[in-house]
Amino acid sequence: MKTKSPRKAKRMYLHHGPGGTPPVIARRYDADFRMTPEYQSELPDMMEAEGAIQGAAVPIQQVGVSNFRLPLRYRTKAGETLTLETAITGTVSLEATLKGINMSRIVRAFYEHRDEVFSPEKLRQVLRKYQHQVESLAARLRLGFSYPLLQPSLRSGLEGYQYYQVVFEGTIDGSGHFRRFIEFDFVYSSSCPCSAELSEHARDVRGAYAIPHNQRSKARVKVEVAEGAKLRVEDLHAHCLKALKTETQVMVKREDEQAFAELNGAHIKFVEDAARLLFAELNRDSRIADFQVACSHLESLHSHDAVSVICKGVRGGFRADFTDFASLVC
Repeated sequence: MKTKSPRKAKRMYLHHGPGGTPPVIARRYDADFRMTPEYQSELPDMMEAEGAIQGAAVPIQQVGVSNFRLPLRYRTKAGETLTLETAITGTVSLEATLKGINMSRIVRAFYEHRDEVFSPEKLRQVLRKYQHQVESLAARLRLGFSYPLLQPSLRSGLEGYQYYQVVFEGTIDGSGHFRRFIEFDFVYSSSCPCSAELSEHARDVRGAYAIPHNQRSKARVKVEVAEGAKLRVEDLHAHCLKALKTETQVMVKREDEQAFAELNGAHIKFVEDAARLLFAELNRDSRIADFQVACSHLESLHSHDAVSVICKGVRGGFRADFTDFASLVC
């Protein structure tokens, strides 16, 4: 009868093997190690590697970092300074001959400005630093934050903070041309004109009590600020409120709820109406060089949403190609 030969112990590279044999590679973090200039100068640098590009050797239009966060300062229209958590995306272009970029340089360049007050115009300075430090032809920067505005109730005299999703965006191309954008989300109530008419018909003809359907809705307004102009978040809020009237409320007593019902009755609107009302309001402001508006009415009648997109129509400017309607759910 044959006996089995003893099983040969396999080598373990990172863990202890059978019988407590030590791993080939010792895993430990040396907390006492101190970096020296000489050691640092010897570290491998992928930017110096030859033949390291994988795939097609073509330019990349955008490469960088997304959603790194900083508490940044913003100035209100009244001159107060707010410190708001900001999600930052910074990208640059990459030439076909380069393997990649040093991602941390984008973050470090931004940290050098972290104590300053930010506006769309301020992005020009940061983008130029990107171009210089990362040796890029074009660069883009996007700051996303939630902006608080104290809003009054309709009749009770109460006040409450409404928070608005805002984006400051800046781009700079290889010729140094800088463009500034502001994106602003406005949440409002929309009451259906068709449903309102049918409800009144039911009451008038048959004495039936009916409630017209309405829904929470959102408009996303993205504008390009004209060269030399100053446009504040408060200005875009004022445009949206003047155009659409029926912003959702924060603090509400019974008299405010009644007022809101009356306000919706006075300003019934389809999603097409909302887009055109915003077009008329934004188009009057000479500080706005171009704009795109996307509206979504989160239907209470249907299990789908009603949407519309409109733009100013500037040659070479925004197009009505917005498709991310899921981001307008509120």
